[in-house]
Amino acid sequence: MPEGSPILNQTLSSATVYLKSSNENENATLYQEDDEDSSPGLEILTTISITYSVIISVGLLGNAILIKVFFKIKSMQTVPNIFITSLAFGDLLLLLTCVPVDASRYMVDTWLFGRIGCKIISFIQLTSVGVSVFTLTVLSADRYRAIVKPLELQSSDAVLKTCGKALCVWIISMLLAAPEAVFSDLYEFGNHEKNASFKACAPYPVSEKILQEAHSLMCFLVFYVVPLSIISAYYFLIAKTLYRSTCNMPAEEHTHARKQIESRKRVAKTVLVLVALFAFCWLPNHILYLYRSFTYHSAVNSSVLHLSATIFARVLAFSNSCVNPFALYWLSRSFRQHFKKQIYCCQTQPPPCQPSPTHSSTTGASAIKGNIQMSEISVTLLGSYDMKKESDSI
Repeated sequence: MPEGSPILNQTLSSATVYLKSSNENENATLYQEDDEDSSPGLEILTTISITYSVIISVGLLGNAILIKVFFKIKSMQTVPNIFITSLAFGDLLLLLTCVPVDASRYMVDTWLFGRIGCKIISFIQLTSVGVSVFTLTVLSADRYRAIVKPLELQSSDAVLKTCGKALCVWIISMLLAAPEAVFSDLYEFGNHEKNASFKACAPYPVSEKILQEAHSLMCFLVFYVVPLSIISAYYFLIAKTLYRSTCNMPAEEHTHARKQIESRKRVAKTVLVLVALFAFCWLPNHILYLYRSFTYHSAVNSSVLHLSATIFARVLAFSNSCVNPFALYWLSRSFRQHFKKQIYCCQTQPPPCQPSPTHSSTTGASAIKGNIQMSEISVTLLGSYDMKKESDSI
């Protein structure tokens, strides 16, 4: 989600939960370390460094393998998996740029990346959060169509259209993050308790109370509340449809249809888990940003409690960028198999056995018969709905 919004929040979150990881109050807390009393100790800094290093390492490994599996394994190149791969690209962008920058703010007292760096990092963070939450919204809509309207067959250019939708998500996220790049700058912040001031990257001066409140509310609504409300509506309709399908379906004559429903349930469950992880990881960051925006304006909070809450919220938000591949590993048998192969570098496979001429006709007939009996559902990385056989279920 990355990025300045609740999603990061990934700066707002993965988005708005990062919620303006460049927020003036956060910056204040992280930068006002003039006294030994309020500055993080060596043990705390070591713990922070290790935590951020683990997030970056694990996130890069998981998302890189997910992307590699998608491009290398043709059976994985399905409609839902296109969205999942787009989500992984957004997470990688956040992990490579915003997370290291955020970690550096605990180590030094000043912003190291200049005015241009402030604008770029703020833009990337919010874009990443937008990509995360909006991709999950579009993915939920895709699951709704596959389950509630199963008779609407995919067109031959479904993959191309899906790529277009994923691209639109990125464009919309960047447009929403553009004001962040325009208005973010190095502003002066004060610490009244120490009678000191410092410059930090933020989307507005700390003295602008109305801007603080409006910004935090808009981030929370646009990058968290509204998308999750839409997703909730989709899943309510999905659950309603699945319940009716299960209750109204005759027994033996529809065994194949029941298998289709079970496959769709698994797909919907996987998407729901990804949504739940996003909502859980970015909510503390959003709440913290709202609290800062509405409770103090002229100075920053330098208490140990506020610093601890900030560290916890940020770490949890950034963790969302590395947990998705492992959630898929847990939920998807197909992805788990490919993931293990990449980890153990088992890329060489024995050549397939060539059928003898005497069995070729029998094998061909069996294959044709099997293909006719298989459903149009193909469950791959997410157990996606496709026009292939249903052998690769989650």
